[in-house]
Amino acid sequence: MKAFMDKDFLLNTDTAKELYHNYAETTPVLDYHCHINPQEIAENRQFENITQVWLGGDHYKWRQMRSNGIDEYYITGDAPDREKFQKWAETLDKAIGNPLFHWSHLELQRFFGYNGVLGADTAEEVWNLCNEKLKQPSMRVRSLIEKAGVTLICTTDDPADDLKWHKIIAEDETFSVQVLPAWRPDKAMNLEKPDYADYLKKLGDAAEMTITSFTDLKTALKKRLAFFDEMGCRASDHALEYVMYVPADENELESIFAKRLAGEQITREEELKFKTGFMLFVGAEYAKMGWAMQLHYGCKRDNNIGMYNKLGPDTGYDCINNYAPSSQMADFLNALNETGALPKTIIYSLNPNDDEAIGTILGCFQNSDAVGKIQQGSAWWFNDNKTGMIKQMTSLANLSLLGNFIGMLTDSRSFLSYPRHEYFRRIMCNLLGDWVENGEYPKDMKKLEKIVKGISYNNAINYFGFKLEVK
Repeated sequence: MKAFMDKDFLLNTDTAKELYHNYAETTPVLDYHCHINPQEIAENRQFENITQVWLGGDHYKWRQMRSNGIDEYYITGDAPDREKFQKWAETLDKAIGNPLFHWSHLELQRFFGYNGVLGADTAEEVWNLCNEKLKQPSMRVRSLIEKAGVTLICTTDDPADDLKWHKIIAEDETFSVQVLPAWRPDKAMNLEKPDYADYLKKLGDAAEMTITSFTDLKTALKKRLAFFDEMGCRASDHALEYVMYVPADENELESIFAKRLAGEQITREEELKFKTGFMLFVGAEYAKMGWAMQLHYGCKRDNNIGMYNKLGPDTGYDCINNYAPSSQMADFLNALNETGALPKTIIYSLNPNDDEAIGTILGCFQNSDAVGKIQQGSAWWFNDNKTGMIKQMTSLANLSLLGNFIGMLTDSRSFLSYPRHEYFRRIMCNLLGDWVENGEYPKDMKKLEKIVKGISYNNAINYFGFKLEVK
C-alpha cells in the first residue's frame, strides 16, 4: 500500500515519477486566469487565521459543508472562525475521492509543513499550527505567491475598473511577480440585467463619455481596451450561458439597444442578437491587439433563489447546464474567421460531455497565426478533479495536439490554491507515463521534457505573448 500523499502521490509508474520530479516539479507557475483581489497583493495582506484564508469566499468548500448538513451559520454566517474551521474539518473526514481533500492537504503540506491528516480529531492541532505560521512575515500574500513559484498572475477585471492596484504593483520593484489585468466585459454585454443602465453610466464615466447608442458603447469599449492593453492585458474572459450565434445587422442592434435604454423589456431573441453582435465586435478588437479570447460557458447560475437573495452570486449554487449547441459556436468562430478577425481563442465548457465537440471545432480554425491558435481550456470548475482532468486531456490528445495545450490555471479566489497546479501536473505526468510504459509513445526524454514543460508553463508564455523567460 502506498503512503498517504507522499512525494510520489498520483504517480503510478517509474516514467511518471521521472517526468514529474525531473521536469514538472521544478517548473514555475503561470496563473493566466484567477479571481484573486489585486488590492490584497498591493497591500500585502496578512491573514489572521486559517479560516480567513481558506474558507472566506471559497464556495467549493461551502457546497461540501452544506452537503454535510452544516448549518449556514457555520458557513457564511457569523459563527466564530474557530467553529467554522471545525465544521470544515468534520466535512473533510467524509470527502474521500473529492479533489478538495487532496487540495487541502497539499496546501497544508506546501505552505504549513503539516504532513498529517486534517479531520475532526486533528482540527485543534492544525488550527494552532496554521495560525502560528500565519503570524510570520513570510506568510503574507506576496510571500505565499513567491513561495509557490508563481511568475505571473492574470486577475479578472471589469472594463470600468481603474486598475489602480495593478499600477501600484507594477511600480513596486520589491515584488518580482507580474500581476496583469484580464478583461471581463460581461456587464457591458448583459443588457437584460435590471442594472444595465446604471452600469453604462459607470462605463461611460471611465471612458469619459456618455453612452446613448450601441455605437457609443463600442467607442467606450475601444477606449477601455486601449487602456487595458497599456496596462499589460493580453487576454479577455467571457462568462457565457453558451456560445451563441444569432446574427443581426447594425440597424437592428441599434434598435435593440435603444429599446433597452428606454426601459422596455427585450425578447430572448433580441438578447441573443445583441450578445452575438457584441461578441463579434469585441472578438475582432482582440484580434487586432493580439489578445486571447477566453470563452467560459455551460453554467446555470444562482439556482437556489432564496439563498441567492440572501447571499448573492458566487456562493455555491451554480450547476452544469447541458444546453450548448456546438453548431452555433462553430458559426460564431466562422463569422470572425471569414473577416480575418478571429483571435486566439480558448474554449471551456462546464459540461464534460462537450469535450469532443470542442475538440473537433478546434481543428476547423487552426492556422499559422499561432501554435494551437484555438485551444480547449483545462478541465474547469466542477471538472478540475482527477477524473475530469484525465478525460479532458485524453479527449484533447485524441482530437488535437496535447503537446500544444496551455495547461492549468487556478480560477480561484484563494492565495493558497497554487498547489492545484501541482495536482494537475502529477495527473498529467501520470497520464503521459502510462502511455509511454504501455508502448504508445517512445521513452524519448528530450521530447517528453519539452511536452511536460510546455504544458506546465512554456506553452502559455508563447501563446499569450507574456514577457517571461521560457524554462
